[in-house]
Amino acid sequence: MKRLCLYTVMIMLIATAASLPFVLNAGFGQAPQGEGLSLVKRSANYVDGQFRNQVPTQGYTGQKSKLAAWWGFLTARTENARPQQPLPLIKTDLASLPLEQDTLVWLGHSSWYLQLAGKRILIDPVFSRYAAPFSFLNKAFAGDYPWTAESMPEIDLLIVSHDHYDHLDYATIKALKPKIRQIVTPLGVGSHLRYWGINSDIIEEKDWDRTVKISHELTVHILPARHFSGRTLKSNQTLWASFMFVTDKHKVYYSGDTGYGPHFKAIGEQFGSVDLAIMENGQYDEDWNNIHMMPKETVQAAVDLNARAVLPGHAGRFVLAKHTWDAPYKSLAQASVGKNFRLLTPKQGEPVWVSDEAQQFSAWWESTGAM
Repeated sequence: MKRLCLYTVMIMLIATAASLPFVLNAGFGQAPQGEGLSLVKRSANYVDGQFRNQVPTQGYTGQKSKLAAWWGFLTARTENARPQQPLPLIKTDLASLPLEQDTLVWLGHSSWYLQLAGKRILIDPVFSRYAAPFSFLNKAFAGDYPWTAESMPEIDLLIVSHDHYDHLDYATIKALKPKIRQIVTPLGVGSHLRYWGINSDIIEEKDWDRTVKISHELTVHILPARHFSGRTLKSNQTLWASFMFVTDKHKVYYSGDTGYGPHFKAIGEQFGSVDLAIMENGQYDEDWNNIHMMPKETVQAAVDLNARAVLPGHAGRFVLAKHTWDAPYKSLAQASVGKNFRLLTPKQGEPVWVSDEAQQFSAWWESTGAM
């Protein structure tokens, strides 16, 4: 009996030690609770204990079993998945940009800096060298990355589209904390932020089809997307969203992560047209084609939105899918030929002047090697 007790204690100690990194890792965040959970439960989009998309959405659509598919994804090597040399970038000092000029700057993957109506807006910032709960996972492409929380100007508005690690980064949020004046997120995401020490008073958590008035000149609309959420094994406890930024001069749309769906047509009809659409265009695969768009679907979504200009993202810094690193740009450029929108392809850090309808950019990916 004593030996059995000893073995039991040993097993418990080993299990505790193995789980310790997870217990101590604040980056996992915290699921909605208390008043935040009550707000979540009142949403019409929260059904049977989880958030749902507007249309039925199967996350995995492949022919293999999920286990086999994940094993293949983790072990198979994709040729040309990472660039052989650092991608070109321009080390723009964001704080020096004239605030009166509406400007957009791609900071890699799905991180964006936006100036609209005199407000500085940061979208889904990930300044860490990895997009995962641990630093040895999902490392960024090689090369310099000049943007840090310390180099950021004061941020009037932080937008978080959903709680996946490549959009919501613990270290980045903690470092940015003193500079953030207001945050807008979908329902439930604020729970992570409060857990990380962000003051509840500056957090606006909203359901789809709600608005937040940032100033007399700027309104943010929280809109549907077709995706999922989760930072642990339990999914869809927080909502995901797209966003429309509306001023007297411009309408700028951010798709967040999303599969193609009827929400694009509905948004296009609601707002009439979009001056600039920041669209997901990367990390796609036929095995999960309901929750990420193929480039041809990105084009169709832009058409549905009545977009005048399209700026692709969700690529260029991390590997999350099996396609080559440059496939999203090649495919989107080809699919965009003859469409009624301008395809904007700036380098990381290269300013996009929102009002400049003649601004053009190079096909920079064509001269970058791979490995």
